[in-house]
Amino acid sequence: MSRNKKQKTKNKKQNSRFGFWILNIGHWVLGLLIITVFNYASCKYSFKDSAPIPPEVKTFRVNQFGNQAPYADPQLAPQLTEAMKQKVISNTRLRQTNEDDAQYDISGYVSNYAVTTTGISGSTASQNRLTITFHVIFKDAVDNTKNSESDVSSSFDYSANTSLTDAAQALNTQIITNLTDQIYNKIFSDW
Repeated sequence: MSRNKKQKTKNKKQNSRFGFWILNIGHWVLGLLIITVFNYASCKYSFKDSAPIPPEVKTFRVNQFGNQAPYADPQLAPQLTEAMKQKVISNTRLRQTNEDDAQYDISGYVSNYAVTTTGISGSTASQNRLTITFHVIFKDAVDNTKNSESDVSSSFDYSANTSLTDAAQALNTQIITNLTDQIYNKIFSDW
């Protein structure tokens, strides 16, 4: 009997080793399955090229933006020009050029810089709104059907107790960012 007990104990040990080995393989298979599922189910997102830019388009040029509004901050157009260059460089694969053979040519001008009263307290203005309109001119040397001219506009509220010059200075970063984003989206995302 003791021999049968030894045999049973030996068989149990072998079975438990075999079961452990199967369990170990099961964990590996499950792990690989999970990794595979997450690898193929992951969301792939890129911040480059908001809209599909044809592969043959390699270069862009941003011409010096102008000012055709009756009144405007004289620093606005140059700051918009530089911000637009940086926006295109950092969000697309395009290479900047200053040559006439640029495949994407971006130009435009500030066409309106107006202040209106938006809030009244008692009999005096309490809040003003600065509205800036920019006329965008886009030329695509590869596909002339994409050439366009359009306007983008942004409004910025400020206290009527603040002068326009002080308000424009305080809102400068917001003005540049909003207008640059709108110009970029108009050209590259067709919004």
